[in-house]
Amino acid sequence: MVIYFDNAATSYPKPPRVLQTMADFLQRCSANPGRGGHQMALEAGRMVLEVRDQICRFIGAGKPEEIIFTSSATEALNLALLGGLRPGDHLVITSMEHNAVARAAYYLKRTGVELGVVEADQWGMITPEDVARAIKKNTRMVAILHASNVTGGIMPIVEIGRMCRKAGIRFLVDASQTAGVVPVNVLQAEADMLAFPGHKGLYGPPGVGVLYLGPGIELEPRKYGGTGSQSENLEMPNIIPDRYEAGTLNTVGIAGLGAGIEFVRETGLEKIAAHERELTRHLMEEIEAISRINIYGPPDPEDRVGVVSFNIEGIDSSDVGLILDQVYGIAVRTGLHCAPLAHKTLGTLEQGLVRVSFSIFNTHEEVDQLISALYEIIREY
Repeated sequence: MVIYFDNAATSYPKPPRVLQTMADFLQRCSANPGRGGHQMALEAGRMVLEVRDQICRFIGAGKPEEIIFTSSATEALNLALLGGLRPGDHLVITSMEHNAVARAAYYLKRTGVELGVVEADQWGMITPEDVARAIKKNTRMVAILHASNVTGGIMPIVEIGRMCRKAGIRFLVDASQTAGVVPVNVLQAEADMLAFPGHKGLYGPPGVGVLYLGPGIELEPRKYGGTGSQSENLEMPNIIPDRYEAGTLNTVGIAGLGAGIEFVRETGLEKIAAHERELTRHLMEEIEAISRINIYGPPDPEDRVGVVSFNIEGIDSSDVGLILDQVYGIAVRTGLHCAPLAHKTLGTLEQGLVRVSFSIFNTHEEVDQLISALYEIIREY
């Protein structure tokens, strides 16, 4: 039996209700929503609307139509960035961003968008003051991750959001590591846009992402095609969310996401966060005492989601991961975690890091097995 500690990549296992909901949907009404007037299509359409409403309430949005379904958080972030910036605009990101933001930002730089990168401190953390110093007269957007996928460090998005709102700057939040783990309220954070996947902390399947698009925010579509609405026009519809949802939606994935959100709601966000924080604290306290192990990110577990990244001196991170997998049956993530800017900031660009990331299904006993394995690896290598 594998001990799975790679939940920051995708959560495992999925709650049984997610699997059952998806199977039921495929058997009962896997028609194309909005593409026909027959009963199956209408039922599929109702399901999509219900999940939109679920998400709206979950993140504190104003209207269900502000919820845009995408194939992933990456697509959602690309829509927000590439659809919302033009040559001459100034974009501010941080040195901790995932490539879903960083690569889009550097592409935009080649097209004439000015780019400012706020450097994080030694713990990989950003302050509102750091962001404020990067803002210019032509700053159009600030894009920042809510929590780092490398260190787990939670960023002060509420304070940054208030600053952006006061300055009239669009604020985009990447909640890939926090949705389902840390309370995310778009009104409290004054986020104009917020992106997240369904397959991590929300325990849904891969293939579904979400972009919250706040009131008054207009983007250029990044996909063009059928929507089932205004089909007589050769331009994309002006109505939201249709304007940004060309093509057939991943309806079975959306059904699974709805079941995942219901699982999180019933389990309790606070309970999930507390459990992951306990495991994080336990692992950090134990391996801090092991010679040759260096932990990265904020030292206080209260400042993290359930992510712990470390290195063993003298052993490449990929070798540690291979040994844990093949000898001990423990699955972790190693390398650069699709975030080279973050590793450059932390000084781990060459070696990479070993990342352990938790979910509600992990246990203290599993953490103890990892700790025991690390002791043995250090003795033998």
